[in-house]
Amino acid sequence: MLAIWQIIAITLLAFLVPIDKYGLTFGLRWPLITAFVMGLILGDMQTALYLGGTLQLMALGVASIGGSSVPEYSTAAIIATTIAVTTGGGTEAGLAIGIPVAMLGVQLDVFAKIINGFFVRKAQTFAADNNFAAMERTLLIGPVIMGLTAAIPVFIAIQLGPEVVDRILEITPQWFTDGLNIAGRLLPAVGIALLLNYMPVKKYVFYLLLGFFFAAYLDVPILGVTIIGLVVSLKFFSDNKDKLFGQTGDAATTGGLEDE
Repeated sequence: MLAIWQIIAITLLAFLVPIDKYGLTFGLRWPLITAFVMGLILGDMQTALYLGGTLQLMALGVASIGGSSVPEYSTAAIIATTIAVTTGGGTEAGLAIGIPVAMLGVQLDVFAKIINGFFVRKAQTFAADNNFAAMERTLLIGPVIMGLTAAIPVFIAIQLGPEVVDRILEITPQWFTDGLNIAGRLLPAVGIALLLNYMPVKKYVFYLLLGFFFAAYLDVPILGVTIIGLVVSLKFFSDNKDKLFGQTGDAATTGGLEDE
């Protein structure tokens, strides 16, 4: 059972996530960072980072461009970690509840932006009347509304308690739970695929295949693959730094002993 201070801390964290996404940019908009904070609050860093890493992969390549609304995976990290730790249902139960909440965040985000449009127009009216103090106070309502789009569903979810959540999981059809689990495993691949669309994969596809070979067939852990990639990157940079910076071998020696 959560302590009162934990409920307050989790709700406050959820409130800050949308504000950070659209303004502060401290990193809470990334599920892994949010999950890290959740690990500190709940005292289970391993579960929190596992869920945060999984949801971070889902979020790769997903961006709110041009005012579009996207799933709130950081909010999902808060819900998923809370459910996984407090109910003992494991990461699958956490994701089964967290992912639908992330999808619900899309509708709540749209609703909040519609309401904020009214306050922005009101602030413009105050600005036209040179009432800048009222304009500033009106504009502060926007972040509060955005914060509530995450804080309210998170507070309701954690206030249901482990028993209620367990009951919901019991009456949830098995086909529905299996579908969510499958979607949870597929979404990270979709996120990576979206990310690769913005990278020069065709030019360096052999590096991608090499990393896949190490991970899939040699069972090299992700940290090992990362170290291998770092070594290859440093070697590539060392061999091509003159070309990368538009310098030739002769230009690189300008100002050396021969010039003196």
